[in-house]
Amino acid sequence: MFTNQKIAFIGAGAMAGAIIGGLLKQGLVAATQITVSEPRADRRAELEDTLGINTVAGNATAAADADIVVLAVKPQIAPLALPELKGHLKPEAFLISIMAGMTIETIAGLTGHATVVRSMPNTPAQVGMGMTAWTASAGLSETQRAQTEAILGALGEQLEVAGEHYIDMATAINGSGPAYVFLFIEAFIDAGVRMGLPRPQAELLAKQTVRGAAEYASQSETTVSTLRHQVTSPGGTTAAAVAELEANGLRTALDKAVFAAFNQAQALGKK
Repeated sequence: MFTNQKIAFIGAGAMAGAIIGGLLKQGLVAATQITVSEPRADRRAELEDTLGINTVAGNATAAADADIVVLAVKPQIAPLALPELKGHLKPEAFLISIMAGMTIETIAGLTGHATVVRSMPNTPAQVGMGMTAWTASAGLSETQRAQTEAILGALGEQLEVAGEHYIDMATAINGSGPAYVFLFIEAFIDAGVRMGLPRPQAELLAKQTVRGAAEYASQSETTVSTLRHQVTSPGGTTAAAVAELEANGLRTALDKAVFAAFNQAQALGKK
C-alpha cells in the first residue's frame, strides 16, 4: 500500500522516531521513502546515520512531494510550524497528527489542508507496545484509511473511533493512562520495600506482575472482573488485599482521575 509513496515527518521527536523505526522494522517502507524536517543539524545527522532516511531543515521542503505528512511537533510549536506547509502540500496528500489537543479544525486552518487524521498515541509506543486512538475528517479514502492503520499500527495497537469527541476520552485513558500505571507500580514497589524486600527485588516482582497480568488479560477471552475473581480465594490473602483497596477508594480515585484528565483535554482543545 506504500509503493511509490513518500512520507514526510514534521518534527523528529521520540514519537516520530518510534513510528519511523516501526515502519522500517516491519518492512512497510524503504528508508528512502521517508523525509524528516528537523532544524537541528546534529539530530539530522543522527537520523541519517542510524536510520538511513532523508532529512531537511525546512518543513515546507519535507512536505512538498509527500503523499502522507505526519505532524509530530509539540502543540506549542504548531502555530509557528504548520502555517509553513500552506501552499506546499499536494492536493491528494493527507495529514496524520500525533499532537495532543490539536483539533482537526485547527490543523486544517493552520495548514490550509482539509484531509486530516487526528490521533492520540501513548509513550509505550516507543517500545512497540503503544495504544493509539484516531479519527479522521471527511474525505479520507479507503486506501488512506488502510495506510493510517499501518502507520499507527507501527507503534503497537490502533483503534479508529467514530468521532473526534472520542479522542479527548481516549486521551484520558490511553494517552494519560501510562502515568496511572507507573504510579501504581511505584506504590507497589514502595509497599514491598516497606515490608522488607530489597528494592531491586521488589521492583522486579512488581513490574513483572503488572506486565504478566496485563498480557494475561489481553489474551484471555474472559472479562477482567472474572479474572480477578478467579485469583481471589475466599478468606485468602488476595481477598484481604482487595478489600483494603476497595475500602480506600481505589475505584473512586481512578474514576475521578480519568475524568479530570478528560476535562483537561477538552480545556486544552478549546485553547
